[in-house]
Amino acid sequence: MRTHRIAAIGGDGIGPEVIAAGLQALDVCAERDGGFRLDIEAFDWGSDYYRKHGVMMPADGADQLRAFDAIYFGAVGAPDIPDHLTLWGLRLAICQPLDQYANVRPTRILPGITSPLRHVSGPELDWVIVRENSEGEYSGVGGRVHKGLPEEVATDVAMFTRAGVTRIIRYAFVVASSRPRKLLTVVTKSNAQRHGMVMWDEIAAEVAREFPDVTWDKMLVDAMTMRMTLKPETLDTIVATNLHADILSDLAAALAGSLGIAPTANLNPERKTPSMFEPIHGSAFDITGKGIANPVATFWTGAMMLDHLGEKAAAARLMRAVERVTADPALHTPDLGGQATTAQVTEAVCDALRGDNI
Repeated sequence: MRTHRIAAIGGDGIGPEVIAAGLQALDVCAERDGGFRLDIEAFDWGSDYYRKHGVMMPADGADQLRAFDAIYFGAVGAPDIPDHLTLWGLRLAICQPLDQYANVRPTRILPGITSPLRHVSGPELDWVIVRENSEGEYSGVGGRVHKGLPEEVATDVAMFTRAGVTRIIRYAFVVASSRPRKLLTVVTKSNAQRHGMVMWDEIAAEVAREFPDVTWDKMLVDAMTMRMTLKPETLDTIVATNLHADILSDLAAALAGSLGIAPTANLNPERKTPSMFEPIHGSAFDITGKGIANPVATFWTGAMMLDHLGEKAAAARLMRAVERVTADPALHTPDLGGQATTAQVTEAVCDALRGDNI
């Protein structure tokens, strides 16, 4: 029997709640499949850990994770701790040392969920957003001087390297080539950012020659927001910088119905280090402990993790179960306009998994 070692990090807010739900469904996936098992090890890193130890995770945290096949991550962030401390202390402290440079965010309208876009019933919105996950404004280059004085200066440098840009654009072309429409849109802001963003455009044109089967175009990020809302059917695979794709992927999730259904994979495509899988909704402290967090994003994220681990049949079975559950409005959580609880949705997905005979 195949065994996959999974590091489970619930993190903050609703993170532990949805990761617990996800693990419950993944256990049923393994039980239903019969060909693999998941060896789960839980880590208590996050804001509670910070309050006790002054850090979000141990100094060797990323190295501890190297022993695992994948990481299942909930959320990070707390109202009483500055966001830059929580983000850089946990999520980025994992992504960057493990070189998880490709952030992949699929977006589509699941059965039973209504998009806020008029005349969009489902097929018109089926995207994969590929986000560069190691450079740009999140590279950590910058600083503050003369702190607290009138002449104080703060800088954040958007750092782009030829190696970093080339590998993410090449990965996006590979993704686009694997999808039926073979269509890629490269998003930059090269009219205003005339160095790094112009380099992005130039490298995209270079890499495109390697993929004659892919039709590609490019958009400025501000125009892209309009295209996503007014002409969603013209898009398929999208690649953008760390900051731009971070923003666009939240818009995409909202257009698909809710942040509560949106998954993410932080990948090291070469598989030299473990990849990390997380829902994108964040810690959502306003609903923490109420039992109403939507676990669908975590299930979808779990399906992406299973696929990455080579358990493609189990991944497909989990997504079928999710779609059967979302198709029933009685099983919609409050973010989707319903009244279902996290536990009810989780049990329904598990029941659908057990009853799947495909």
